[in-house]
Amino acid sequence: MSVNLDSPLTLRVGKTAARKLAEGGIETVRDLLEYGPRRYYTWGTLSDISALQVGQSATVLARVVNQNLVSNRSGRGVRLMVDITDGSSALTCTFFAKNPYMLSPHRRLLKPGATVLLAGKVSEYRGKKQMVQPEFEELEEDSKEAAARQAGRPIPIYRSVGGLSSWKVGALIRSLLDQMGEDAFPEVLPPQVRAAHGLATYQEALEMLHRPSAAVDWQTAQRSLAWAEALVLQTALLSRRMGELQDPNRLALPLKDALGGFDAKLASNLPFELTGAQKEAWREIGKDLASEAPMARLLQADVGAGKTVVALLAMTRAVSNGHQAALLAPTEVLARQHFTSITSLLDDAGVQVPVHLVTASRPTHEKEAALAALASGEPAIVIGTHALLSEGVEIPDLAVLVVDEQHRFGVAQRDHLREQDGHVAHLLVMTATPIPRTIAMTVFGDLDITTMDESPPGRKPVQTFLVNSANPVWMDRVWARALEEVESGGRVFVVCPRIDVSEDEGASDALDLGAALSEGGSTAVFPAASDVYEELKGKSALKGTAVGLSHGRRSAEENAEAFTAFARGKTPILVATTVVEVGVDVPEATMMVILGADRFGLSTLHQLRGRVGRSETQSVCLLVSAPTENPTTRERLEAVASTTDGFVLAEADLRLRKEGDVLGRAQAGGASGLRFLSVVRDGGIIVSAREAGMELLEGDPMLETAPGLRRAVADRAGEDLVWLERS
Repeated sequence: MSVNLDSPLTLRVGKTAARKLAEGGIETVRDLLEYGPRRYYTWGTLSDISALQVGQSATVLARVVNQNLVSNRSGRGVRLMVDITDGSSALTCTFFAKNPYMLSPHRRLLKPGATVLLAGKVSEYRGKKQMVQPEFEELEEDSKEAAARQAGRPIPIYRSVGGLSSWKVGALIRSLLDQMGEDAFPEVLPPQVRAAHGLATYQEALEMLHRPSAAVDWQTAQRSLAWAEALVLQTALLSRRMGELQDPNRLALPLKDALGGFDAKLASNLPFELTGAQKEAWREIGKDLASEAPMARLLQADVGAGKTVVALLAMTRAVSNGHQAALLAPTEVLARQHFTSITSLLDDAGVQVPVHLVTASRPTHEKEAALAALASGEPAIVIGTHALLSEGVEIPDLAVLVVDEQHRFGVAQRDHLREQDGHVAHLLVMTATPIPRTIAMTVFGDLDITTMDESPPGRKPVQTFLVNSANPVWMDRVWARALEEVESGGRVFVVCPRIDVSEDEGASDALDLGAALSEGGSTAVFPAASDVYEELKGKSALKGTAVGLSHGRRSAEENAEAFTAFARGKTPILVATTVVEVGVDVPEATMMVILGADRFGLSTLHQLRGRVGRSETQSVCLLVSAPTENPTTRERLEAVASTTDGFVLAEADLRLRKEGDVLGRAQAGGASGLRFLSVVRDGGIIVSAREAGMELLEGDPMLETAPGLRRAVADRAGEDLVWLERS
């Protein structure tokens, strides 16, 4: 039976090994061959056994004298004692395992008379030198020249899988490579791409990855395989976008710039001047809206940059043309905030456009009235949560769909609302989380991207300071400073990393705020929102200042009431969790206190800080945390304190976070599945691969001249060439 990449491993490596590999998600030939080494070991310079020193890492060429397998005295596990000699001196190598079976490969290769190359750290046992668990390789030639050649070759080191050692995993991979013919390695990279960028074929790359002769081999292999993944992903995203633009059955309603339209009136009567970034964003979006080709654009802006105004211009353009527009928000708090700010902007500008709010907690009669108006085709704007996705909701003349915080919605949910009878709605995706370019190209590669990085004029950067929670004097000053803000007409957010002590097993039910903060932020004692709320209500330093509370366990109505009381100054201090991270716009809020700042990611800290500094009044953010020895935590906090530029912080976040955390799920709708490509490390490859993919598709939309890439794109999409067939 021929071997191909999709063949199950059971028939190739044995049932036992296949079962163990499956524990690590390795089930096919492809899975195992693309299981890359976590690092490479270099043998180093050869040393004589007589010259070895305890504690030294060394490489020796030796002949096996004998071996002895014995059980450990504890009765648990076994060890293999292998005596070796270089002709003048002797050394013992010891290998430990749970059972004799695991040492079978060692016994087979380290048989008496075998010439081997061994590398490891020298130790001492009962007055004799030894190596414990050394790397080893049998040599076919018994000479120092052969050993020297071999010593220059990097050794792949794999993560153990299902109890299989690195050595065993490597042996299984090499065995598979030997079983496979050239026709078993489908080529993804077109020849012209390989030649232009100095890349290896898929087969060559796998050989160099697992059997490198020098460091340049595995480096070339990793680069080639990363390139292949980048090209497939970028070509798939580009193909989907091109297919959508060229599909005669998926046309949008063209929205013309009508003289005296609602959007023009709104732009002319805003109580503030649009920034240059806002004007440019609206120019790009307006051009998209005027076409029958459905817009699919990502509008990313730093916190407070005014993306909602730009989105409102797009929605009023739809109403001016006699159609409907919708804004989809992930939470009721955010939906209500959008409703309030949008109706206020329209009223201030004298623009008479119907605006409806549809959420799960909306009174039934109000929700039914709104849905009936929408179902009739009334030109209007509707703002809602997931409730807009419910069965029975009809927006038949939807021309523009705005999705806020896209990561809170699935692609299928978004597209369900876009697809209307006879047309598809223009799509504007908004995010207030700055995204580095390589991430945007990878996750939102099927969207055109508009970036707004300019704050409204007059706003002052938020002053950010680190506060040592272990210093009681500093903590007293935090609350004194909060009172000063309140007395001058400001509002103060106090954000906690958890709701109450029940979130942490073993936490104390009775917490003193000052004492808890001085504990260094340990999980067991760090104050939660409920504790801080009770403590601040009775804190003498605040002189009876009213305090509000908001968190995720409270109802939407309770949270809405808390935000309203906060905005109006009834409760000028609001204790909350990260429910305030997005969408809460209170211009009077001038101070943000983040307790347990070390518990939050960089992006979350920046978003939280963005809740203040929304007026011309100078605002301040205090990052309260115990001293930490963790360098990553320190770097994260210092980064936030050093700049208010969200795009600079996004790049820092990219460096600090793990790959999986950054990428998450691909825009195509499935798991990212990237094995060699790193969005953190391979920005240049991603950019070049996108350019190459665009060039290929422009010259050959069906990729007929690149069948391997065509198939890989279809497999990636999981849609059996649907995207390509649209081209």
